[in-house]
Amino acid sequence: MSYESVTARAAEAAERTSRSLDDIVVVAVSKAQSAADILAVYERGHRDFGENRAQELAAKAPKLPGDIRWHFVGALQSNKARVVRPVAHLLHSMDRPSLGAAWLKGEGAAPPALLQVNLGRERGKAGADPEDVEATLDRLADSGVDIVGLTAIPPIPDNAEASRPHFRRLREVRDRLAAGRPALAELSMGMSDDFETAIEEGATIIRVGRAIFGPRD
Repeated sequence: MSYESVTARAAEAAERTSRSLDDIVVVAVSKAQSAADILAVYERGHRDFGENRAQELAAKAPKLPGDIRWHFVGALQSNKARVVRPVAHLLHSMDRPSLGAAWLKGEGAAPPALLQVNLGRERGKAGADPEDVEATLDRLADSGVDIVGLTAIPPIPDNAEASRPHFRRLREVRDRLAAGRPALAELSMGMSDDFETAIEEGATIIRVGRAIFGPRD
């Protein structure tokens, strides 16, 4: 696949739900990619890129154009929040009040975040349990964290269709909670193998690495 193919397929999926590509943020996940590879996609007009390691993000960002919107998409240790916070446009992996407290430390307003949900209750995977989402949201909001949506990475699917129930459930959780929290607008879900299904189920942000950059070494 390629950048152009991903955006074309994302646009087609959006049209199937009466939306357009303008309604979808495609995050080009650039972990382990060189500055030159990132620039090649940037020069096609793309501005949203994702990293999953704090030190890698901090090292790359100063070498690349300042109008890139960096998304941090990996699990974040509280002691690394100070590294990511000055660079990130959006944190995709807020999952606990202790991380929220670390995220708020620093000068100026902290960037917004998405609450990560562990839909499959998988051991070893970050994210709030589905039944704890509302309580976790309340605790983060009360502390001052700007939560603008939900995100989840479902169990690895055998095919794209296998992810659909998980995406649908996350959308239903978001819709229920957004009734009293209008800022909870974003749904970050879907990756290289299932981003079209995610868009059909309401994703506003997709995170695509391999399908844009090719397999990593």
